[in-house]
Order: sequence, then structure tokens, then C-alpha cells
Amino acid sequence: MPPRHPDAIIPPPEDIVVPTKRVACDGGGGALGHPLVYMDMGGDDFVECAYCDRRFVLSAHPKPENEYFSPAARPPEAH
Repeated sequence: MPPRHPDAIIPPPEDIVVPTKRVACDGGGGALGHPLVYMDMGGDDFVECAYCDRRFVLSAHPKPENEYFSPAARPPEAH
């Protein structure tokens, strides 16, 4: 990879507000996505994806924990 210009503006990682402490991330799917990973915030109110650096932040009004929330919803056959 060629060196980056020192004045290049790099956008910050995306922040996504979610209603549960458990989330799933695939980088947005498609050709630019990554493997589907499941993450749990534990005692924190956020978690970051190790693949794409998205930061999932718990909403001020969380929902009960019964399944993983996927911000990039895909049809069941795509899993």
C-alpha cells in the first residue's frame, strides 16, 4: 500500500446507536463487508468492531436482551 499523504483527511469510524448491548456486524455487507461477527458490550455502553472500527453505542432507551441486533439487516438465507 502506498504511503498516505500527511495532509490527507481520514474520516472517523462510524458511530451506530443500538437498542441492545449485543450486536452483530458484517461491515455493511456486499463486496466491502467482512465476516459476520457477534459482540457483547458487557459492562460498558459501547463496543467497537475489530474489522471495520464501527463503534456501537447503547441507546438512552435500551430494549430487553433477547437476540443480537444487526444494523445491517440481511435476509436469513444470506447468513
